Amino acid sequence: QVQLVESGGGLVQAGGSLRLSCAASGRTSSTFCMAWFRQAPGKEREFVSAIRWSGGSTYYADFVQGRFIISRDYAKNTVYLQMNSLEPEDTAVYYCAATTTYYTLAYAYTRQLNYNYWGQGNQVTVSS
Repeated sequence: QVQLVESGGGLVQAGGSLRLSCAASGRTSSTFCMAWFRQAPGKEREFVSAIRWSGGSTYYADFVQGRFIISRDYAKNTVYLQMNSLEPEDTAVYYCAATTTYYTLAYAYTRQLNYNYWGQGNQVTVSS
């Protein structure tokens, strides 16, 4: 079992920045990849970014366009999502996810069905 606890959401004005954190506990040694997804009101949950726990390869959704940076801290078992140049369209509940399954294809890590552990979600609101 892997437990994920998120923090760092809140309200920010357009153009501002926020950093989300996701602290993992439990069987973290079994984790191959961690990711962030988000769900805006009335929309499907969508992929934002992912990072392989070993090696640190990163993946981003096209809409990130260089504004977000995902990183990890081994010592703290924590993944971060630094979000810059935020836009009202970024308003959503952001979820941290982890998978204990290894996938050869990087595309697999962008699919929420391939993640078996999820955080509780953290609201991010960007005002115009």
